[in-house]
Amino acid sequence: MVNPWLALAADADPVESRRAVRRAHEEFLTGGAVGPQVRRVVADSWRRCARSRSATEAVAPIDLSDGELAEYRRAHPLAGAMPLVRELLGSVADEGAYLLAVCDEYGRMLWVEGHAGARSRAETMNLVAGGRWDERHAGTNGPGTALATDHAVQIFTTEHYNRVVQPWTCAAAPVHDPCSGRLLGAVDISGGDHLAGPYSLALVQATARAAEARLSAVPRAERDFLTALGRDEALLSVGGRRLRLGRRHSEIMVLLACHPEGLTGDQLALELYGERPVDPVTLRAELSRLRRLVGPLLVSRPYRLRAPLRTDVATATEELAAGALHAVSRTYRGPLLPSSEAPGVRRARYVLEDGVRRALLAARDPYLLRWWAQSSWGEDDLEVSEALLGVLAARAPGREAVASRTGRLREAYGVARGGG
Repeated sequence: MVNPWLALAADADPVESRRAVRRAHEEFLTGGAVGPQVRRVVADSWRRCARSRSATEAVAPIDLSDGELAEYRRAHPLAGAMPLVRELLGSVADEGAYLLAVCDEYGRMLWVEGHAGARSRAETMNLVAGGRWDERHAGTNGPGTALATDHAVQIFTTEHYNRVVQPWTCAAAPVHDPCSGRLLGAVDISGGDHLAGPYSLALVQATARAAEARLSAVPRAERDFLTALGRDEALLSVGGRRLRLGRRHSEIMVLLACHPEGLTGDQLALELYGERPVDPVTLRAELSRLRRLVGPLLVSRPYRLRAPLRTDVATATEELAAGALHAVSRTYRGPLLPSSEAPGVRRARYVLEDGVRRALLAARDPYLLRWWAQSSWGEDDLEVSEALLGVLAARAPGREAVASRTGRLREAYGVARGGG
C-alpha cells in the first residue's frame, strides 16, 4: 500500500512527476479542478490555500523581528528540545546541503539552520527565523501542511501552492506537548529533489518523537494537565493517560480546578446551572460518571480534586500577571470552553479574555495585536483592528489588508471612518 504522505512512489520518475503536477497546479488555479495526478493531501491543501486567498507568487511575510524573536523563542517550549533536534538533524542538514527548520504552532519559524548555500537561497523567499510559514501565508509547504493536517508529510517541488517555493522539496512532522497533547510546532528539513525519498520523512518523524520524549522528562506531577482554552471538550492528561472529556465533565473539571478548596453540591450546581432548578440527582449522576473516568482524582465532601491540577487557564493567567504577553499568545488558544453556558465557566472565560485583550491593547505591540486580530475569536474586534492599524508604519507589510479589514468592520458596526 502506497504511503499517501510520501511525495513519490518508489518507481516514480521525479522529472515527469514534477511536470504533471505543475500542469495540474496551473489547471487548478485557472479552473478550480484538481487532477488525479495530485495526491489527496496536496489537493486538500491547495483548496485550503485558495479559500484563504494564499498568494501564488509572493514571499512569506516576516512575523517576528529580531528583538521579538529572541524573546519569543527563548520562552517557547520547543527551546528545551532544540539541542537534541540539532544533534539529530543539524550535521545531516549541513552535510546534505539542506535546511533544518523548526516553527511554532502558528507556522512562525523559530530556528532555520543548516548549509550556508541553502540558507542563502532560502532568504530570498523569507524562509528565515521570524518568517510565517503556515498555509495561509506561504501556501502548501512541509511545515505549514504538517501543522494543518497534524501529520508528518512530504511536499515535492511543484506540489507547493506558491510558485516561489516550487524549487524546493521538504519533509516535516508536528511536535506535541507530551503533557497536554497540544500542538507545539513542527520540525522540517528542506532542500533539493533528493529529499523526496522515504528516509527524510522517517527522519523528521523520529526527530519529532525524540523531541516529545525529551520534553516529557519532567516529574509526573508536573505533567498532569487540563487543556480547556479554545475547545469545547477539555483534554485531561493525568497519570499517564489522556482523556477527552464530554462537555459537562469539561465544565466540572474546569470549575474544580479553579476552586482547589472544593465546592459543595449546592455551590457546584450554582456554578454549573445558575438559578435554573435542577434535581440534585442529576449532578450526582454526572459526578459519578466523571469519577469512573478520572478515578481517585475526584473526591467529595466537598467536591474537589485530590491533588492540584495544572490548567492552561492558570498558566495563561500567571503569564498575564507577569506581563509575559508573548507567552500568553502561545498559551491562549481561544476562549475557555467557548460553547459553555455554565455561569462559573462564563465568568472565568470573560475574566481571562478581557484581561488578555486589555493587556495587548495597552502594550500596542504589532505582533500581539495582529495575533488577536487574525484569530477566530478576535477577527471581528474593531478596537483591536484599529489599534493595529494605528501602530503599523505607513508602508509596513500587510498594512493595506489591515486597513481594508478595519474599514469593513467600521462599516459593519456603523462607525464613522477615522484616520489611518
